[in-house]
Amino acid sequence: MSKTAKQKKYRTPVLKTAKKHWMLLLMLLPAVVYVLVFSYVPMTGIVLAFKRYQYAGGIYGSPWVGLENFKALLVAGKLGQVTRNTLLYNIAFIFLGVIFEMGSAILLNELLGKWFKKIAQSFMFLPYFISWVVAGAIMYNIFNFEKGVFNHILELFGAAPFDLYNTPAAWPIVLICLKLWKQTGYGSVVYLAAITGLDQEMFEAASIDGASAWQKIRYITIPSLLPTMMIMVLLAIGNIFRGDFGLFYQTVKSSALLQPMTDVIDTYVFRLLINNSDIGVSAAAGLYQSVLCFITITICNKLVKKADPDYALY
Repeated sequence: MSKTAKQKKYRTPVLKTAKKHWMLLLMLLPAVVYVLVFSYVPMTGIVLAFKRYQYAGGIYGSPWVGLENFKALLVAGKLGQVTRNTLLYNIAFIFLGVIFEMGSAILLNELLGKWFKKIAQSFMFLPYFISWVVAGAIMYNIFNFEKGVFNHILELFGAAPFDLYNTPAAWPIVLICLKLWKQTGYGSVVYLAAITGLDQEMFEAASIDGASAWQKIRYITIPSLLPTMMIMVLLAIGNIFRGDFGLFYQTVKSSALLQPMTDVIDTYVFRLLINNSDIGVSAAAGLYQSVLCFITITICNKLVKKADPDYALY
């Protein structure tokens, strides 16, 4: 395309372009409205982080207090602990999630039995649809100290019962396993779709050259999945300071004994709001969380863009 043609193309009026592609824009409209209503309009509530909320004045009529809510958050002394817990748990979720999801997709792709592959994928995908409320109830009935199935099995073999709900050190492993159990099947679908879209001629050429199944996975499948993996990791890093509230609340409940090992920013904000009814401090904690997520994803995206622009989100 010549320079003159490019300039003419870029000078095309917006209304003319919109008229030409009105059907596509109409299809996009519900998503735009959804994002505006549920993502951008609620952002005006950020002002609560700098106000002392009063029910009579509402969000915009309450008095300004500057950074007092943030000071109260720091004085409480738990912000560092919940931030550390949120970060470490999410690092484990992202790192292990990539391994399990990609590995599951590759294994499913290598299965030869058509029906067995479908059944296996269905069973892997099923936990994603189970609510954390149900998962928490099932877990409690299994690991309850007095009536749990797990302790009954231990007693049958003459072993001492294990009180999981009074053992804080065991909960990082428990929560990581629960998260992987629930997300692996859903996450593997993305990688499985990426594998399905790969050029099959590469695999055929590798087979002709005598490559084994493992060599094809190592030198063709995994390198081809790297762009998908980077996008998924970057999207996950954008929420690295956001905990899965259902996981951390429904399985642990309000156990004060387990909080040092299981409390994350989301559950901390929830308790501030429910137990103390301190809307201003809760809003300050939420804003602190959002700013950390924004800074993290911006830095990571810049690093990825510098290494390989094709893998960056923007």
